Amino acid sequence: MTLRIQNLTKKFGELTAVDNLTFDVPTGQMLGIIGRSGAGKSTLLRMINRLVDPTTGHILCDDVFDRETDICALKGRQLRLWRRKCAMVFQQFNLVSRLDVLTNVLMGRLSYQPTVRSLLKLFTPQERALAVVTLDRVEMAPSILQRSDTLSGGQQQRVAIARALVQEPRILLADEPIASLDPRNASRVMEILRSINREDGITVICNLHTIDTARTYCDRIIGMRAGKMIFDGGPDELDHDRIQEIYGGEGEEEIDESVTSTALPIVQAPRFEGVEEDDRARHAQVG
Repeated sequence: MTLRIQNLTKKFGELTAVDNLTFDVPTGQMLGIIGRSGAGKSTLLRMINRLVDPTTGHILCDDVFDRETDICALKGRQLRLWRRKCAMVFQQFNLVSRLDVLTNVLMGRLSYQPTVRSLLKLFTPQERALAVVTLDRVEMAPSILQRSDTLSGGQQQRVAIARALVQEPRILLADEPIASLDPRNASRVMEILRSINREDGITVICNLHTIDTARTYCDRIIGMRAGKMIFDGGPDELDHDRIQEIYGGEGEEEIDESVTSTALPIVQAPRFEGVEEDDRARHAQVG
């Protein structure tokens, strides 16, 4: 599935959040988008998913509907199908706190259900099995019946990724998925996203704050500044001068620190891992 962004612009009144972007994303690429807060990264991903409508421009995809389709023109059932195939993971997880982990993941199957079955949360045995297998894949199977509000941030993000995966997407958009996580959990989440990209051939587009994380995990990096694309290239091409162009002259100490800091450690957590140590006290209070 090739995704083609053509002259894409989004304005909010007098503010231009995304300014005339044009680029292609080949099938199976892991693309990182970097830039300061307010650069337009989140607006770009929300336009791709059609949570926000562009002011002008086109988003073209050549696979979901067996022909090249302008995503910006989709409505009704076709728009719902696009959102099913273009799943999104958010910084704040967006789980239903009172529901258990399994039910939260099954929410990713609602677009496959008739309206009545969706309202009653009636899922097939096959869908439940898919959810269990997916939770195992993101190392959350031991917590399958646990309420989501008792999980750590890293655990909640893994559940959110599992919910996106049961949609059976072809594109996965991740909007700052590790911004609120500690380094260990951040590395685990990025490893999972890279595994999904490599093993399933799913295109992953990920907004990131940390330059070294983008260099470590992404095949290609786009740098944005004030809504414009300032850089588009491989991790090895992202040198100090290019970073200065993306982030500007202000905050050079912050830029230098991100360039020279050590990349997130790559952590392979054992499968069916137990409850994390920093959650044990919380579990004791709950039960």
